[in-house]
Amino acid sequence: MNKKEHLDLYRQMVLIRRVEERAAELYQQGKIGGFLHLYIGQEAVSSGLVSARQPQDRVITAYRDHGLALNVGLTAKQVMAELLGKATGMSKGKGGSMHMASVEKNFWGGHAIVGAHLPIAAGMALGDQYMENDGVTICMFGDGATNIGFFHEALNLSKVWDLPVLWVCENNQYGMGTAVDRASAVSEIRQKAEGYCIPNERIEGMDVMKVREAAQEALKFVRAGNGPFLLEVMTYRFRGHSMGDPERYREADEVHKWQEEDPIGIYNRYLVAEKIAKKSELDKIESEVEEEVAEAVQFAEDSPNPGPEALFEDIYAEEV
Repeated sequence: MNKKEHLDLYRQMVLIRRVEERAAELYQQGKIGGFLHLYIGQEAVSSGLVSARQPQDRVITAYRDHGLALNVGLTAKQVMAELLGKATGMSKGKGGSMHMASVEKNFWGGHAIVGAHLPIAAGMALGDQYMENDGVTICMFGDGATNIGFFHEALNLSKVWDLPVLWVCENNQYGMGTAVDRASAVSEIRQKAEGYCIPNERIEGMDVMKVREAAQEALKFVRAGNGPFLLEVMTYRFRGHSMGDPERYREADEVHKWQEEDPIGIYNRYLVAEKIAKKSELDKIESEVEEEVAEAVQFAEDSPNPGPEALFEDIYAEEV
């Protein structure tokens, strides 16, 4: 990576953090409705993965999708407007927090039902295989999804047909409010791939460079026609499962311990230590991001709500 690529990656991670923090404020003010699942603490995972992908590689994820939307190139204005349900959002205000997507960016959602997007990922990979495309489908999901039937069905078929899928489990230690070792008979999630003879690896997910390196190797393996691969990425969410989470299931000391391994701080120190960037350059990026997010919030608040006619647009059945 050259300096520009490093600084852009740092900018992405800071942008995710600031957008999420402002989203939390707007939710508390009643300006964002429905559910809101924040990505704070997990920025290194999506940033590292997307930095390693090629344009033809598809990306699909669960409901904690704002960060990934920013990584693939959607703007803070588009994300914030979608969160506020405005017509200028990337899904015209119809998707909201859990259904962000962009065909142009090869980003296929944003799915609210736990694990339900895994068979979709297998289907997309099957399509690429059938069309002899060179793309890999990167499918991200939480540790809780690995106890769902969709997970086992999708992994099984991906190996039966040697589909070009990179399965990525973001193990943030908790499925909603339940610790992994209390809900899963197999606490080391990567081992579940062994049951389907799928190669796998567990990696640290708080260091973006380690995520990027592992993703590059895994994508290379899948793209070479070797079939699927599963990465278990060990990470941690600093906030609750969603905005309505009282967080009674974990101690404050545990959260604080993980916050000391803040992914943005780790990358900041790396860039300075390796003399890739000066502290002043990184501070400038953070200031610019603050302004960008402030403009995005203003843009979203000033944008129009979808009109009544939008109910009959973008649907499969034609109006009778």
